[in-house]
Amino acid sequence: MGRRCASSNGDGVSRREAPPALYIHFPFFLMRLVSALSLCVCALISQRAQAQAATRQILKLEDAWAAGVVKRDSALFERMLAPGFVYSEDDRTMTRTAVLKDILTSTDTVREAHNEGMEVHRYGQTTAVVTGWLILRGRGPSGAFARRYRFTDTWVRSDAGWRIVAAHDYLVPAKKR
Repeated sequence: MGRRCASSNGDGVSRREAPPALYIHFPFFLMRLVSALSLCVCALISQRAQAQAATRQILKLEDAWAAGVVKRDSALFERMLAPGFVYSEDDRTMTRTAVLKDILTSTDTVREAHNEGMEVHRYGQTTAVVTGWLILRGRGPSGAFARRYRFTDTWVRSDAGWRIVAAHDYLVPAKKR
């Protein structure tokens, strides 16, 4: 038997049945739903802002790397390179210690270094891969040079901040004139 809007118990007095509980609590339910959705939207906006800030920070660190090559800034590289850092260039692989030594004792004098076309690829909150171009100009034992490297750097965030754990550079062969 379906619900009736009015009923009579035989004494001739009609009574309205109470609306179902859903109707009574609907405004409260709707208010809770809107509040929950608002919190989710705020959380998403906050996460996106944090991701954008992390991306800017990583790009800044990449530019600091380029500036550090010119200055041979050993303190910068000590901070940036994570323990266990591994580097490969073309067919060579080097440890953190070998990279630090190479940067600081190279016979090349880098006068200019900058990055181009960098893209940050995020993998969760703690890992990012950066691809781009590193352009170096300077002087070495064979004379002036202009080098262009295609690079891939892997960054991991820890309690110590963003640190580079792996890097690969490909030296683009110089064009013959």
